[in-house]
Amino acid sequence: MNVIEVDHLTKYYGKARGIIDVSFQVEAGEIFGFIGPNGAGKSTTIRLLLSLIYPTSGSAKIFGRDCIKYGPALRQEIGYLPSEVFYYEHMKVIDLLKYSASFYKKDCTQRLHELAEIMELNLNRRIEDLSYGNKKKVGIVQGLLHSPRLLFLDEPTAGLDPLIQRKFFNLIREENQRGVTVFFSSHILGEVQRLCNRVGIIKEGRIIEISDIRTLQQNNYKKVRIAANGIDVADFNIEGVSKLESNHDGVRFFFKGDINTIVRKISQIDLVDVSIEEPTLEEIFMHYYE
Repeated sequence: MNVIEVDHLTKYYGKARGIIDVSFQVEAGEIFGFIGPNGAGKSTTIRLLLSLIYPTSGSAKIFGRDCIKYGPALRQEIGYLPSEVFYYEHMKVIDLLKYSASFYKKDCTQRLHELAEIMELNLNRRIEDLSYGNKKKVGIVQGLLHSPRLLFLDEPTAGLDPLIQRKFFNLIREENQRGVTVFFSSHILGEVQRLCNRVGIIKEGRIIEISDIRTLQQNNYKKVRIAANGIDVADFNIEGVSKLESNHDGVRFFFKGDINTIVRKISQIDLVDVSIEEPTLEEIFMHYYE
């Protein structure tokens, strides 16, 4: 079952591009990564799905219902952490979160306090006295306090220190294990690689790739490093090789194609060392953007 279904969704801000002809699905219970640099269209896509803005054309459904038509009802089951958080500065954290909880048709008190403890959030401080990182913690608690079935995270770890980031990732995994579907938008590729099942790559408002992370790595370039005596870099100037570099003791390059081609070439060399690795998600990502 698909929790999110996006069909040729397009948004222009006047003549400025938001997103163009975006289509994808997110299955129930998965953590879907949505990656691209700032300005690629990640936040625009999320705001359209939350019906905070309206599309120029195309459509989207959440839980089988039209996002725009049923926006208020759907938001009862959705948690959202925006990339930037802004609050009533003079309120205490506890009062702000109780106010947020009042929008939902359930008692959120116990969950609110559980989340605040996990995230080490002081509920008695005023918003205006909080650092950016602590305001982000408020956003995390606010997004999860009503136990949503679907969670949108837009650049969620900005401002969090490494220890709290780890707690946050553990929290998201626990939510996912109890059945919550997670839409995780980020330009920090290591986070997506650690957390997500599948990933969509967005470039200049268009989806350019959707794949599970393992397939994305396996079907992409291999990263090859060769250390050898008397190696000639010209021997590796062959089809499928890119970013060929030499140093004092060998060569390194990316290769896409039949790996046996490279293995046969390596077998003819007086080797000192060799490694053939899958690229990181970051290296794959940069390939798409070059």
